[in-house]
Amino acid sequence: MIDAHCHLNFRTFEKDVDKVIQEALDSGVKAIINVGTQIDSSKKTINLAEKYKNIYAAVGVHPHHTDKLNNNDWLKELENLAKHKKVVAIGEIGLDYFSYKSNGITDPILQKKLFIQQIELAYRLKLPLQIHNRHAEKDIADILDNHKLYLLSPPGMIHCFSGSLDFLRKVLDLGFYIGFDGNITYKGVAPGETTSLLDLAKYTPVEKILTETDSPYLSPIPFRGLRNTPKNVIIVKEFLASLKNFDAEKFQTQIDNNFERVFKVEL
Repeated sequence: MIDAHCHLNFRTFEKDVDKVIQEALDSGVKAIINVGTQIDSSKKTINLAEKYKNIYAAVGVHPHHTDKLNNNDWLKELENLAKHKKVVAIGEIGLDYFSYKSNGITDPILQKKLFIQQIELAYRLKLPLQIHNRHAEKDIADILDNHKLYLLSPPGMIHCFSGSLDFLRKVLDLGFYIGFDGNITYKGVAPGETTSLLDLAKYTPVEKILTETDSPYLSPIPFRGLRNTPKNVIIVKEFLASLKNFDAEKFQTQIDNNFERVFKVEL
C-alpha cells in the first residue's frame, strides 16, 4: 500500500517522525510521498527522503502561501530543489478559495500566476503534478485545459479530491489520477461542496485511484479528530476496496501499479 500525499515535515511530527514512519512501514505501507507547501518545508521533505529508502518528496508552494514568499528567487530555489533524485512531483500546488480563520483568502490572481508557473516548471523538469483544489474547480479546470501542452502523460494527481462530477470528468479526461483520503469515510457532503466523496469515488475507475492520508489531517473513522498518520492509509484502502466491490488484494495491487505509473517509482 502507498500513501501518495502526507506532511511528515509539519511541526506535529517533530518529536516522533521516525516512529510514525516505522509504524507505517511495519503496517505494510510500501512508499510515502512527503509533500512540501513552501520553500522551507520543501527542503525538509527532501531531508527526510534522504533518510529513508521508502520516502519520496514533492516540492512546491501551496496556494495558501503564495503571498508569503520572501524573495523573487523562489521559483529558481524550487527548481533547484526539484532536481533532487528523491523528488518525484511538483506539489502541493493549485488554487484554494476557502476563507480560513488564520489566512482568509489569498489573492486569486496571485494564486493563478504561481499555479501556472509551477505547472510550467513541472513540464520543464518532466515531473508530475500534485494539485490542491478547494472551491476553485472552474479556474483549475480552465487553467489545466489552457495548458494541455504543459501536461505530461500521465500529468499527475488531483490530491484529496473534492468537487463536482463534471470537474471529475474533466480532469480524468486530461489524464489525471484521483487521490482519496480518510475523509472518504465521513458521512454527508462537506460544507461548500455539492457532491459526496462516495459518489465521486464510485465514479472514478480503479485504474485512476491513488490512496493518501494528507497526514496530519483528515484521519479516517474511527480516528476522526485525532492526528492522522500514514499507516491509516490502510483504512482508506480497505474502505475504497469495499466501496468499489473489489477484492482487497487486487485493489492494492492496482493502486501500487497506479503509483508506479504516475511517479515513475518502482515499489
